[in-house]
Amino acid sequence: MKNPLNKRLPRELKSEFGKYLVIFLFYVIAISMVSGFLVADNSLIKAYDESFEKYNIEDGNFEYYEKAENAVLEEIEKEGVTLYENFYKEEETEDFESTLRIFGERKEVDRVCLMDGEMPAADDEIAIDRLYALNHKLEIGDSITAGEYTMKISGIVALSDYSALFQNSSDLMFDNDKFGVGVMTDAGFEAVRDNHIHYSYSWVYDNKPEDDIEAKEMSEDLMSVLSQYGVLTNFLPEYCNQAIVFTGEDMGGDKAMISAFLYIVVIILAFVFSITVGNTILKEATVIGTLRASGYSRGELVRHYMIVPMLVLLVAAVIGNVLGYTVFEKVFSNTYYGSYSLPTYEVLINAEAFVLTTVIPMIIMFVILIITLTSKLRLSPLRFIRRDLSKRGKKKAFRLNTKIKIMTRFRLRVIFQNISNYVTVFVGVFFANFILMFGFVFPPMLDKFEDDITSNVLAEYQYVLKAPAETSSDNAERFVLGSLSTTYENRKSETVSVYGISSDSKYVELTADKNKIDISTAYRDKYGVDIGDTITLKESYGDKEYEFTVGGYYDYPATIAVFMDKEFFNETFEYEADYFNAYFSDEEITDIDDMYIATKITEDDLTKTSRQLMRSMGSMMYLFTFFGVIMFMLIIFLLAKIIIEKNSQSISMTKILGYNHKEINSLYIHSTTIVTLLSIILTLPLCNAILKYVCIAVFSDYSGWLAYYMPPSTYLKVAIMGVVSYAAVAFLLMKKVRKIPMSDALKNVE
Repeated sequence: MKNPLNKRLPRELKSEFGKYLVIFLFYVIAISMVSGFLVADNSLIKAYDESFEKYNIEDGNFEYYEKAENAVLEEIEKEGVTLYENFYKEEETEDFESTLRIFGERKEVDRVCLMDGEMPAADDEIAIDRLYALNHKLEIGDSITAGEYTMKISGIVALSDYSALFQNSSDLMFDNDKFGVGVMTDAGFEAVRDNHIHYSYSWVYDNKPEDDIEAKEMSEDLMSVLSQYGVLTNFLPEYCNQAIVFTGEDMGGDKAMISAFLYIVVIILAFVFSITVGNTILKEATVIGTLRASGYSRGELVRHYMIVPMLVLLVAAVIGNVLGYTVFEKVFSNTYYGSYSLPTYEVLINAEAFVLTTVIPMIIMFVILIITLTSKLRLSPLRFIRRDLSKRGKKKAFRLNTKIKIMTRFRLRVIFQNISNYVTVFVGVFFANFILMFGFVFPPMLDKFEDDITSNVLAEYQYVLKAPAETSSDNAERFVLGSLSTTYENRKSETVSVYGISSDSKYVELTADKNKIDISTAYRDKYGVDIGDTITLKESYGDKEYEFTVGGYYDYPATIAVFMDKEFFNETFEYEADYFNAYFSDEEITDIDDMYIATKITEDDLTKTSRQLMRSMGSMMYLFTFFGVIMFMLIIFLLAKIIIEKNSQSISMTKILGYNHKEINSLYIHSTTIVTLLSIILTLPLCNAILKYVCIAVFSDYSGWLAYYMPPSTYLKVAIMGVVSYAAVAFLLMKKVRKIPMSDALKNVE
């Protein structure tokens, strides 16, 4: 025989349709977003991981000042590595501002994934990176001019060792707008001028290291051998190569964040559900008492009241997963493809995504519902019939000062009687504000970063030379530039730019004594270094360490850098007293041959971080903003609706007593308004403090430094968004109050 209680389920769902629809939509949005992200993330990570073997990605690369003889390469290969020539040439493009790094054919190592078109066949053809082409609106058949050499685009590709377009591994962020890569035929590569050729060699170990620790030891042994055979100008093991590893680390880190986000949402909604269940039991107390008195067991009623919530979650999970695999998978994969030069991939069925988005939320919901229902249904049938549901007996309301206006006292009573619901409102507003603030904070933070850089540039141009070269420019000032690496324990080593500045420099004014150093404000803020501290830096391509005493700070937020007197620099690093390898200048230097220039640093190079972060994270920020608004509106609407339903009898009585709708709204809606507005205001500084901690923790793992900044306008935006969202909710609540009939006051009277 079927359980007669099941006949109540459609009626219960219909009577509470608004409440269940809100919860259903919330779960659908959350689960579809998370499912789509996890499916896209898992599919792309698998394609990324498989690319190492599929495309034979290098274990590292090094660069000599001059081309190495074959005999030298043969000697090096005796160290258990296989070497491949991977020369490249860098040229400035003429049609738009960017640097194009051109390679020859790649048939053995770091092979190329063809995304569209054909690989170059003629000597004047080139296949370029997909993102670089997209950002500059280049298509197959277009021409591109670089280094006075015009090439026809034959194909769109992804280079396996440039999944993130870092021009230099020491850069804080990649830049797929001002930097691109491409491949030509070997003959076409030879035809491009040699002014900016780099003699780069890739190596692959005969016996792969088991982990990064062993890879570090093996690479250090190899570096000591390489330095014996030539002037080593670059040495980059694969585990340090940001162009290769950044993508995998970034995608892996996002997964933990999005999973935590899902569980926060599930737990919030589970507690919201527990409150709604408590409200349902209060509304149906007489029915429950009658059913218990008629012989229905507590377990049967628990199962009955669990069916609809669990069914709503199950249907939401199914629809959410369908949307995740079809709609949001494309949204998030396009987000990744908008940032990284990834190879093609296949959408994979993700069992983990199903567990995380469906199984675990249902378990959490099941446990909370079981605990709530068994606790609420322990009372005797008689107490349910009498609607005496308080476990601690009647509580005496504490007195309110009679000098307080009656309407104000009434609102306070409403708030105190629904304090548990309002606590949940506060928590919901906190999470909604946090998500909104997370979506709003990055644009002003990146704008501030860019403003700091442009207002504190050392010079309009910095020219780093391959060898000392003279110029007749009056604006040019000699300096020395080198690099060392940090040695902090439990922190990833990163490159530190070391500047040797003339004592009478017009570009950089040192504050430290001659035998001390100034550190950049970025260095100070990231590592917490004070004046008088001693820092230890080591050679980037060696084992020698140097200790320096910090004598001052230099306002330079763009780079982790140290500044010292040029004489002190040359003495420390054992150069000739008049040695230099770079120029500062506020005007472009035109009388130095390009073949002597290793790097030209301009304002665009320093601001690539803000440009790329805005480009890569922009769409994600819009998603967070959208979800924050939806979360705010749904939680406030749901909880406020419960409060109104809980007080429906009182509202009905006020109508009988002659209060009009405006006065009733001022009592019940305004109470919720007060709590909501206070929650918005009080949670803003709390969200800011937590977000600051999160940002500092996240950016401490990256090279360089991005200072946290929260402008007052962001507080205002979040507050306005919350107020506007609540205004829409309040309008719906007023309609709800208007529909409560006066006859409710005559029901369930004890």
